[in-house]
Amino acid sequence: MWKSYEDLQVLKGVSFELAEKEVKVIFGPSGSGKSTLLRCINMLNPPDKGEIFLHGKNITASGVNLNEIRTRIGMVFQHFNLFAHLKAIDNVSIGLRRVKGFSKEEAREKALEALERVKMAEWADHYPAQLSGGQQQRVGIARALSMEPDIILFDEPTSALDPELIGEVLQVMLDIAKAGTTMVVVTHEMGFAKAVATEMIFLSEGAVIERGTPKHFFMKPESERVRKFLKQLEVLYGTHEQMIDLLEEEEK
Repeated sequence: MWKSYEDLQVLKGVSFELAEKEVKVIFGPSGSGKSTLLRCINMLNPPDKGEIFLHGKNITASGVNLNEIRTRIGMVFQHFNLFAHLKAIDNVSIGLRRVKGFSKEEAREKALEALERVKMAEWADHYPAQLSGGQQQRVGIARALSMEPDIILFDEPTSALDPELIGEVLQVMLDIAKAGTTMVVVTHEMGFAKAVATEMIFLSEGAVIERGTPKHFFMKPESERVRKFLKQLEVLYGTHEQMIDLLEEEEK
């Protein structure tokens, strides 16, 4: 797909396939088009050129019900995007009531199930201001899960968190990935990528530079651009082995 904003071409022919239960990790430098790619996939910012298919249906075709499509493509944002005036349970259930037409009781039950999956059920009646950043992000993940989408997109879900809160969010993402959730994740957390990614895609200046399994990237990436970037990530975030150790600590 291709996407431009005025004279700036942000995406230049990015293409990939995603099977059910797969986890694709998109990574690369700032300004490479990663967030724009996700916003094109869920049609918040439709691509200028190219087609997107969901279970064989072209969702970029004219006449497609975008509201219905967006119920099938969940989104977890970098900055949580919770309603400050609503409790956690209501932030999760509001979409079920307004979009899916659930009754108040049905929506609450479904929302509680989703909060349980992200280990936030005991915080259901708290407002966002009463929650840590990690807890707020877990509510955001529960909100996406509650809609039972075909796929969930994650746009750098840990980048706005303090370092000590990152592990709890990554652990939840690890759990739902292992449970078979189909995911596209924009992240620099290479430990998470190594643990669950079926394929990793390196994006730079709006184009795919290299793609492959985690083993490929961590053992022998082909591009010097990729090797340099991964080395920078190690300096900033530690090695992928250290992040896996952190996730294992969270699990205990």
